[in-house]
Amino acid sequence: MRRKPIIIVPGQPNSIFFEIFFKSLAVKKIISPIIFICCINLFKFNARKYRFNKNFNLINSENIKNNLMNNCIYILDVKLNKNKLGKIQFCNNKEYLNRCFYESFKLLKKNITYKLLNGPINKAKFLNKNYLGITEYISNYFNQKKTGMLIYNKKLSVCPLTTHLPLKLVPKKITKLLIQDKLKIINNFYIEKLKFKPKIAVTGLNPHCESISKFNEDEKIITPAIKLSKKKGISVSGPFPADTIFLKQNREKFDVILGMYHDQVLTPIKTLYEYDAINITMGLPFLRVSPDHGPNEKMINKNLSNPTSLYKALEFLDKN
Repeated sequence: MRRKPIIIVPGQPNSIFFEIFFKSLAVKKIISPIIFICCINLFKFNARKYRFNKNFNLINSENIKNNLMNNCIYILDVKLNKNKLGKIQFCNNKEYLNRCFYESFKLLKKNITYKLLNGPINKAKFLNKNYLGITEYISNYFNQKKTGMLIYNKKLSVCPLTTHLPLKLVPKKITKLLIQDKLKIINNFYIEKLKFKPKIAVTGLNPHCESISKFNEDEKIITPAIKLSKKKGISVSGPFPADTIFLKQNREKFDVILGMYHDQVLTPIKTLYEYDAINITMGLPFLRVSPDHGPNEKMINKNLSNPTSLYKALEFLDKN
């Protein structure tokens, strides 16, 4: 049976993506067709560099059909920009990335597939101030205002209530409605995509869920939001102190931990599982996944990067 293809936007031209992609194929056989949306010369260069000899096919977004063969790689060519001297620009290639994403969005809207994987991107060089991250960039294009970032591992996943936000702004963004929305998004994603109802823990904002301030967000905002979500049938508990919820005897009781800010939950999950986790955007009309690491430009050409997160991302999309 033919599977829906996996669209791959490799991300920044100057990153470790191609290294870990070709390493991933050596570890894990992917049955679904793969559509690479990138500069074909960039793909060929890296294929030679990492001694990848498998054939691939050139396709056009205007005449692509639902007839792609399993276990095949297809390239939708997007030309890299050149500077005034005619040399390819590998750095700060914002326009190129926008065109790659635009081509992927066209295929998703045509229902060619529902699977999107993007490689690591330096958000500071690509996004403008309107977007905190790639999650928000993609969500905005598809007019999806209620989405969530899930750092997924089979044993335990985490979701930050606020994403790439300066810490001083976090308390102002925490509301009962936002917590309820995130809990609903998590619950629906697990039921619809993973086929089971998750047990969710929620962290407090303040150390030990206590505050010397007259206004304690844990009591006034987080606790009421949890109680309201429980009444709606969501299996949720908390708030729990963030410094103990990740202890083994505590985390084993839950499938997901919802934290109040990015590093509160991403630091412990990466400490526990390192590269064995993937970044999923919940709430989109398709599956969007990315490996849970950055471009890592310092590691380019060293051939030492760990491919685990990428082949876990490919495996997830291949099975779903």
